[in-house]
Amino acid sequence: MDELLGFWAQWLRPSAGLPTVQWALLLAVATAAGYLVRRHSGLPKVVGYSLVGTLAGLGGFGGAVWPLQGIGLFLVELAVAVVLFEAGGRIPLRWFRHNPMVLVQSIAESALTYAAVYWAMLWLSMPAQVAGPLAMVALAASPAVLTHVVSDTRAAGPVTDRAVVLATLSSLYALALGSAQAGLVRQPATSLLGQLYPVLVVLGVSVAVGALLSLVIRLALRVMSPTSDNTTILLLALIAASTAVAAHMGGSAPLAALLGGMLLKQLHPRPWAWPRQMGTATTLLTMLMFVLVSTVAAQERWSAAVAGSVLALIAVRLLAKALGVGLGNVGSGASWRQALWLGCAMTPMSAVALLVASQFMQAPGDTGEQIARIALPAILLMELLGAVIAAWAIYRAGESSRPWAPASRGDNANEGEPGRES
Repeated sequence: MDELLGFWAQWLRPSAGLPTVQWALLLAVATAAGYLVRRHSGLPKVVGYSLVGTLAGLGGFGGAVWPLQGIGLFLVELAVAVVLFEAGGRIPLRWFRHNPMVLVQSIAESALTYAAVYWAMLWLSMPAQVAGPLAMVALAASPAVLTHVVSDTRAAGPVTDRAVVLATLSSLYALALGSAQAGLVRQPATSLLGQLYPVLVVLGVSVAVGALLSLVIRLALRVMSPTSDNTTILLLALIAASTAVAAHMGGSAPLAALLGGMLLKQLHPRPWAWPRQMGTATTLLTMLMFVLVSTVAAQERWSAAVAGSVLALIAVRLLAKALGVGLGNVGSGASWRQALWLGCAMTPMSAVALLVASQFMQAPGDTGEQIARIALPAILLMELLGAVIAAWAIYRAGESSRPWAPASRGDNANEGEPGRES
């Protein structure tokens, strides 16, 4: 790959630079791969996106560096922020008052996942400063993967809705606690106040930025049509600005967007359509995110010892999430069969887990490298396999309006409509 890029650089002088050409071609290939995977196998398009990124990473593509930094980090944070803002805008807090067991179910599966992975990593003779961050990475499910799977399968129903909510809440816990834990790893504190300070900073900044974002959008929706092109541009611009501000001030940009979406739902409870024009922009951002995540994750070198730890983390995580969902299912209004498919739908990992892992790369010594050696392959596998498992669970739950079969010409024609993948 380096030799090929060096040959290109001798005669190709694009105005935007060679990396721009490389990424443009890579995204073009990913788009075609996602379409072909969906059409000829019935699998979600995200599988095709991730496969292209994986092959690029294994081939030595140098356009994505680890740990995430600069424009790459901003694009991932922006894509996650857009997805979480939309997901947060679909969560009415009144739902938890009427059915508090859903919140109990979320806390149970997240707490059990963290504890199970933490003790499993300790059992594999890993130090506590490595086991803790790995458990935090494993805690986060992926609303981005799940919403893409839901869009591709055209799913609707209690399992689908609850899976998106639980995945969003697990991302909230991972982003808030992971950012605080990373701060403690970089600057260990001995007093209780010193240990609480990073948590308060992350939450305080994220809540403030999220509240400001929701208030500005609420004011805009009073005078602008939700379906207008200008409203779409305004939403993207405000989310991008809040992403940059929250990260600069020590908060979590995706967490601020998630809280902003949830608060907007309370300030503007009337149902409002996510702008159709936003669908194309969101699709491009999330596709770039999936390709970037898989490209970065595929660059980590494997070994026999690492492979065993990665597989152990994945197996323990799958079991813990299934058990956690089952324990919280009592009184939640869902059947045990639905709880089984719900646990399976919670398996994907992607950009949120990668952002959490990236925060621990500044840990002293080789702690960051030990975390990345296990976290990145696990994220890569569960971005690919998690999408397949989630799609299978939704089909088995009977909530997909499409059969598991290669897409017909009519289906592919509909997939081109803006907003289908938002």
